[in-house]
Amino acid sequence: MNILENRSILKIAGYSLLGLIILLYIVGIFWSSEPDVFEVSDADAYLTSGQNKTFVVGYTTVATTEKVARTLLEKTGGYLSNDITPPSIFLDNIPSWEFGVLVQVRDMASALRNHMSRSQSQSLENQFLKEAEPRFNNDHDMWMFPESESKYREGIELLSKYKQSLAEKDSPENQFYARADNLNAWLLLVEKRLGGLSQRLAASVGQERLNTDLSGDSAAAQSTQSSSSLQVKTPWLEIDNNFYEARGACWALIHMLKAIQIDFKPVLQKKNAEASLAQIIRELESTQEGIWSPVILNGSGFGFVANHSLVMASYISRANAGLIDLRELLAKG
Repeated sequence: MNILENRSILKIAGYSLLGLIILLYIVGIFWSSEPDVFEVSDADAYLTSGQNKTFVVGYTTVATTEKVARTLLEKTGGYLSNDITPPSIFLDNIPSWEFGVLVQVRDMASALRNHMSRSQSQSLENQFLKEAEPRFNNDHDMWMFPESESKYREGIELLSKYKQSLAEKDSPENQFYARADNLNAWLLLVEKRLGGLSQRLAASVGQERLNTDLSGDSAAAQSTQSSSSLQVKTPWLEIDNNFYEARGACWALIHMLKAIQIDFKPVLQKKNAEASLAQIIRELESTQEGIWSPVILNGSGFGFVANHSLVMASYISRANAGLIDLRELLAKG
């Protein structure tokens, strides 16, 4: 084999490698697209018996949670958090988005199991939900033994069985209780999640915060001593991860809150809280606007360059403030 042949082989190998890299890059961009917000409807929540239609309470909330979880697995590129092959292994924005969605699915599954499907604290838990919740709590990045998707699919199927059982008249043990206290229990989880996301997003620029961990209770104590002030700053490699995790969480919450609007409508009307919930949804919808920058910028608060994290934190903080007001409305008699 002469020198010219060696050069030809190396040139072909080089072009092939370059073509593969370009192909993987294009696939990576395609897989990094987020799914659109889908319509939440109560069209399937009605049972038809002759000329009569009966609304099945809870059907829309469970069906929406199921669809959110299915979208997580079946969106463009599928579920990427546990992929160990190119280009997935080089992507981190979409896996962060997936984790944000997954946390909301987990919280809703927990609320369904522990609150919305139970009439009292002493009542038996629903068998479908008892088995579904642990499956969603499987590690999100397991690629085998077992892979994350297999457990999540099992959880989705159990949610579907619970959903169908709500419409069956011969299974009175399967119920969904649309009560103010049950809704309040889930909203408390959401409030804490959004509060945590807002704090992490605001830390993108770095700031010194006073320690308020024990505020409001003179007898309060904590395990170990901590400083009276804390320097909080997100490492620059985690800024885009926090941003997309928050964006995924908000995407999931938009659908779940719209479902709550339907199933808890009488409760919201009685508390005169429909407008409050609608405003929360509107704030969360603002977090899904298109991103025109190829990267998540991290300018200072009032600097020349934008800070996407602070913009996202602003929307989430307003939604969180609305949640606090909504919970107060629901807690009133």
